[in-house]
Amino acid sequence: MTRSSRILVVGDVITDVVAVLSGPLATGTDTAAEIRFSGGGQAANTAAWIAAQGVPVTLVGAVGDDPAGRDRLAELERSGVDCAVDVVEDAITGTVIVLATDGERTMVSQRGANLRLTAAHVDRAVAAAPDAGHLHLSAYTLLDAGSRGAGLRALAAARERGLTTSVDAASAGPLRRVGSAAFLAWVRDVDLLLVNADEAGVLAGGLDPAAQARALSATARRVVVKRGAAGAVWADRAATVSAAPTRRVAVVDVTGAGDAFAAGLLTAWLAGAEPRAALNRAGDLGALAVAQLGARPTP
Repeated sequence: MTRSSRILVVGDVITDVVAVLSGPLATGTDTAAEIRFSGGGQAANTAAWIAAQGVPVTLVGAVGDDPAGRDRLAELERSGVDCAVDVVEDAITGTVIVLATDGERTMVSQRGANLRLTAAHVDRAVAAAPDAGHLHLSAYTLLDAGSRGAGLRALAAARERGLTTSVDAASAGPLRRVGSAAFLAWVRDVDLLLVNADEAGVLAGGLDPAAQARALSATARRVVVKRGAAGAVWADRAATVSAAPTRRVAVVDVTGAGDAFAAGLLTAWLAGAEPRAALNRAGDLGALAVAQLGARPTP
């Protein structure tokens, strides 16, 4: 894939309600917080960070026919993302409440129109992007039964057209619910699988990160285990492992950090960077993301 080749990103579009708490959540009473409404969703965030790197990108997803959906599409288009997003008349745009404190986040989700993404819409979007060289899938699409067919079709359509593929494993809780065997069957032979430490534990057990990455490379051709401030580990089927250095930054909000990391990794790797250089670029964007409020690049 050349630097100018388009990346298709398939998955969720969300309204984030981010509350950065002043301290531990006080159950049954008030907790002071800085609150922000903004665009979110793993796929939409990743697409926005890819666009910020100057790489052509198309987001494939679904929103409701409501003010929130129109706002989300307008934000993405302003950020340089081409939107192949289905507007579902009788659905609402998804919303996530994010409670952020002490470098961690807790999410309360309403998936909304994301559950209505269809295989037919994905097929049309892939066919309409003949300049695409890669397809990146947010695994939320696979983990939700309503959109699973669209996620599976996205990977199949990409392979049929000779595109490389990547999957971000999305979230440990839903992975546990569907089970590791099912998920690994769905993503078998993707070119790149991204997992964080919790997701790696669900899929590969309680091994060290390098061993987890090597174990998962039996399913995906390349695996990256994201470890937050501890860096990241890359493994491929030749058992080559490369670890990115730790970055120390003042953490404001971790929302979207993994999505920024994915964008940096993809744009570097697809441009021909070696694993260590790609991980370094991914770490740079992840660090930039946690130093600001919100999940998208600062305009």
